[in-house]
Amino acid sequence: MSNIIESIKDRAKKNKKTIILPETMDRRTFQATEKILKEGIANIILIGKKDEIEKNSSGIDISGSTIIDPYESDLTEDLINKLYELRKEKGMTKEKAKELLLNDYMYYACMLVKEGKADGAVSGACHSSSNTLRPALQILKAAPGVKLVSAFFLMAVPNCQYGADGTFLFADSGLEQNPDPEKLATIAGTSAKSFELLTRVTPKVAMLSHSTKGSATHPDVDKVIEACKIAQKNYPEYEIDGELQLDAAIVPSVAKAKAKDSKVAGHANVLIFPDLDAGNIGYKLVQRLAKAEAYGPITQGISKPINDLSRGCTADDIVGVVAITSVQASV
Repeated sequence: MSNIIESIKDRAKKNKKTIILPETMDRRTFQATEKILKEGIANIILIGKKDEIEKNSSGIDISGSTIIDPYESDLTEDLINKLYELRKEKGMTKEKAKELLLNDYMYYACMLVKEGKADGAVSGACHSSSNTLRPALQILKAAPGVKLVSAFFLMAVPNCQYGADGTFLFADSGLEQNPDPEKLATIAGTSAKSFELLTRVTPKVAMLSHSTKGSATHPDVDKVIEACKIAQKNYPEYEIDGELQLDAAIVPSVAKAKAKDSKVAGHANVLIFPDLDAGNIGYKLVQRLAKAEAYGPITQGISKPINDLSRGCTADDIVGVVAITSVQASV
């Protein structure tokens, strides 16, 4: 386990939050719950039918968790009414609200967070990103003043001299398919803020491209150049530079040759990819080939922290994302 995640876990323990894990059909949820409760990282709410939870958690100690059965809970009727009121202008009926809350535990989780019964939720071990994020965006919506909800991975690369001792933030690697310059600039600014919150390290943000400082010409390069200008204007408190190739962004010797006047080149720890294809491929390459720990997709910009998981995640990955969610909820 990387030092950065241990640090985040320690911070979570000092300001314990209540996090919901709704995927009670997956055994990894209970393995993670046992570890979280044993280490004192967070309070955990599990959503599901009690008999199913007992069956799926057999042999695992989840005795310190709170179990909410939507079919039996006194909260359910009120949540049905509130979901209906919240979404009736979008065609929601009370019957549909009841169906969603009883059968899609992520909707139930998001309503609990909205009503202040919990501080955040983590899902995605056995559901798609859309199943996790759709209820969050419909119910909790973007935070005030936030133009765009995006997603990142916190990467911890072992035995790595680059970034913040091997720690990086990769964005957007999970949500925004092909951001225009304005959106890409917003991703850069919010990612810098997220990195600073989670690592307490000064972010150095590289806007990545296949070009460094005009070495290639193409509309894709122009997009990154424009995004960099917007980001520098909108987020003057952060060091943001581009366009930079990956090696120029993180390797000091390459930076001296390709971008010697840049304060970011050679020292970047926040890597902003030009589109979701590049970001998703990039994080998986580093995760698999460098044996890096990859935590996410972590969302940024939602009014309350709702975070996704890779369906290939381990129980330890869930523990890490719960700790990150807790720290996000502390702001």
